[in-house]
Amino acid sequence: MNAAREVEVVVIGAGQAGLSAAYHLRRAGFEPDRDFVVLDHSPGPGGAWQFRWPSLTFGKVHGMHALPGMELTDADPARPSSEVVREYFDRYERAFGLRVRRPVDVRAVREGTAGRLLVETPDGTWAARALINATGTWDRPFWPRYPGQEMFRGRQLHTAQYAGPEEFAGRRVVVVGGGASGTQHLLELAPYAAATTWVTRRPPVFREGPFDQDAGRAAVALVEERVRQGLPPRSVVSVTGLPLNDAIRRGLAEGVLDRRPMFDRVVPDGVEWRDGRKVVADVILWATGFRAALDHLAPLGLREPGGGIRLEGTRAVADPRVHLLGYGPSASTIGANRAGRAAVRDIRRLLAGEPVAA
Repeated sequence: MNAAREVEVVVIGAGQAGLSAAYHLRRAGFEPDRDFVVLDHSPGPGGAWQFRWPSLTFGKVHGMHALPGMELTDADPARPSSEVVREYFDRYERAFGLRVRRPVDVRAVREGTAGRLLVETPDGTWAARALINATGTWDRPFWPRYPGQEMFRGRQLHTAQYAGPEEFAGRRVVVVGGGASGTQHLLELAPYAAATTWVTRRPPVFREGPFDQDAGRAAVALVEERVRQGLPPRSVVSVTGLPLNDAIRRGLAEGVLDRRPMFDRVVPDGVEWRDGRKVVADVILWATGFRAALDHLAPLGLREPGGGIRLEGTRAVADPRVHLLGYGPSASTIGANRAGRAAVRDIRRLLAGEPVAA
């Protein structure tokens, strides 16, 4: 087997967080392919955005912040966000010469020799002094388990498989989940489906008025506290609530967003509650979110007893060579930009032998 190729830093993932980190590495004097390498398992630029459903146009996207050093200007709000962001990320990678290697699947990261981390891929192994993990969540859709689920005769799919509302024409659809995806799916499906039913574990929280910087900082602080405790992060929307925009107001007024509590079991032709209520369904759409894609880091033993990875800023407390971006408080696009800058600043101190404690 070929010897591991040595670099200072390996970046895993080329979504918003990974590209931000690569940009700041470049600004700090690190050269792509010599001092650092960006590995991405997607077929092309765009991160998880390239897999979004076509009906999610750019105008429907909330809070998409530009990458550092290059604004996203003149984007047509009517175009699919997958196209807009894919083209933008592609321009960005070329403009800053980031030389992203793809498709490359990282199978495992484990301890090497001389204090280096071994990043193992089918295309060979990289030996790095520091690691920036920016693998996001898209590859780990969360499917809750409910009694009878395997007996359902209709179709079950997750947001990750959603391709648009037309395929549900004439179908009775149960949408599970109270986040942004669940509400977007319902509003799109309603004109096509024979009937829609919305169920969530907790009552949805709608937010009125502007979401200012103070509110943003408070929300991020709540997410960050869980990460500091080594608990799995919750989504930012779980603490920010859903923006009460015109589309949501219409959905509420028309009864499309008439939320029911979570059902207790799935039956062959629908879902049932313990009190005997039942909804007949042809489709169950699980808009139940995603979990952090971190299985490749398992050999490093970073997880805490609470199930998460404890961080100080972006740095794993259990291993100061490892930084997690797009995890917890840096899961938003603006959070990813800030985290990229902070991680590179921390890594420069680590490589220089300086203290890295916050």
